[in-house]
Amino acid sequence: MKEIETDTKSVAYAVVLTAIGVALAPYTSFPIGIAKINPTQHFVNVIGAILLGPYWATMIAAAVAVIRNAMGVGTLLAFPGGMIGAFIAGCLYRRKRNIYEGAAGEIIGTGFIAPVVSAVFVAPVLMGKAIPLLALIPSFLASTVVGAVLGVFAIKLLHRADIVSLNS
Repeated sequence: MKEIETDTKSVAYAVVLTAIGVALAPYTSFPIGIAKINPTQHFVNVIGAILLGPYWATMIAAAVAVIRNAMGVGTLLAFPGGMIGAFIAGCLYRRKRNIYEGAAGEIIGTGFIAPVVSAVFVAPVLMGKAIPLLALIPSFLASTVVGAVLGVFAIKLLHRADIVSLNS
């Protein structure tokens, strides 16, 4: 496995993306069904996955989840909801360097895999309550689809403005 490279540019991107995720969370977090969704997290995940890769994107999602929970604008469901999607988005983007595959990875990871992890492990073990899987999927999907679409638009705008390079 390739070592995670740490350079100033990657750290700067990670800090900025974490700040965006945290700063916008109070304004973009709202309840849908039984979950408190945050499309900003998925927006940040797509950008982080494409610019930095799966490991950085996962660390950014974890940092945002910790801070959101500390601020009271998130739940423990933010951990699987953000981190799984970020990791899969980064892996799929890395495979073919296709931003749509990266966004699809975010949607698959957060919309379909994270609800299973949340319903089977996080809710009963860490939150002490049972949450039906079919109640989580629509909430997680709504959040991740909106965020992933916005993330793709943002990446395209940043690339068009020659702010980021997608081929590196």
